[in-house]
Amino acid sequence: MLKTPELTMPRSRKVTTVCNGRREVWTDYEDAKAYFLELMMSTDGEEHERAECVYIQLLHGLDECSDGDE
Repeated sequence: MLKTPELTMPRSRKVTTVCNGRREVWTDYEDAKAYFLELMMSTDGEEHERAECVYIQLLHGLDECSDGDE
């Protein structure tokens, strides 16, 4: 029997991201994290900072992640 509550949680969760003015709704949280990690690692400067901001919010489990100070 599974006794850990996290194991009974659904594997995917909906998340909304806003990066560089582009709003996107993801049906799989892990896909969003993978996308922003790749974007963060493949860019530099302002693009990197924007992707990093969203990625950090995704790591914290937020349902709405943005690169701005909204």
